[in-house]
Amino acid sequence: MKTFFRKLLGVGIAAGLVTGFTAVTGKTALAWEPVKPIQFVVMAGKGGGADKLARLIQSIIEKHKLSPKPVTPINKPGGSGAEALVYMKNHKDADHAIMVTLNSFYTTPMRQPRLGVDPLTFAPIARMAEDTFLLWVNKDSGIKNVDEFVAAAKAAGNKWIMAGTGKASEDNLLTDFLNAAYGLNMKYVPYKGGGKVAKQLAGNHANSTVNNPSEQLGFFEAGKTVALAAFTDERLPLFKDAPTFKELGKDFVYYMQRSVVGAPGMSADAQAFYQGVFKKVYATPEWQTYMKKKSLQGELLQGDALMTYWKRENEVHRKMLIKMGAIKG
Repeated sequence: MKTFFRKLLGVGIAAGLVTGFTAVTGKTALAWEPVKPIQFVVMAGKGGGADKLARLIQSIIEKHKLSPKPVTPINKPGGSGAEALVYMKNHKDADHAIMVTLNSFYTTPMRQPRLGVDPLTFAPIARMAEDTFLLWVNKDSGIKNVDEFVAAAKAAGNKWIMAGTGKASEDNLLTDFLNAAYGLNMKYVPYKGGGKVAKQLAGNHANSTVNNPSEQLGFFEAGKTVALAAFTDERLPLFKDAPTFKELGKDFVYYMQRSVVGAPGMSADAQAFYQGVFKKVYATPEWQTYMKKKSLQGELLQGDALMTYWKRENEVHRKMLIKMGAIKG
């Protein structure tokens, strides 16, 4: 199977990395400021990585008084993010609506063209990080490495359940990779949100997942789940015993954007305000600590650099969906 090998940072993409943090007091000097609460749409369910990220950002903005009006998270997970995308596309007040995105930002519009959504029409505010993926099993399975995982999954055939978030989503793409790379026939079962997926594995209602660290970390630390391997270029510091699939002879890495976007039609002044807010959020000790704790990687991207990143990743995911037969070439 031909895989799509992706490096963490694209060559030539400039990043607005902030190395210091200055507390903000009082109002900003920008000409535009929100005049009512800001809707912070999450295109995934409660308890997952995107949801946790949004609520952390909300707390940082509130703590450091980065906005004169509150930021209110709203979960819209339906249709692998289709609900959120359409909601944002048709928003009547584009200047007061932002959204935290996953890679379904690219794949859902491709899979559901009737939505009439073009991700490249959204306002680029900030890529806060790229999230990582690992292959997980329940500790009760007794599986300790990928070879044992492959043997067990191959013996179970389509009775082996891989729980994931959404159809033709990041988790679905990784399941297809594992099936093809190791000759497996795992059954992919989608749920609304990575939090629910993590609970399915911890409760022994699924055989495996490819959760992000932020979603599975609590169960891992409680000794209920085991990380077998990482879809990253190098081993993750939090999971030093989990080799990368590259180490295991599979030249495949995959990351998920943790970006904040504005609704299509957002004014330039509003976009500049939010870019300033998230630049400050990125530089806070709280955000930097969260990145390390949850194995998030990458630099801050904004403006033209973020749009360049979107265009590249959109094309990468188009090819992946064609490969898995989800869309036509």
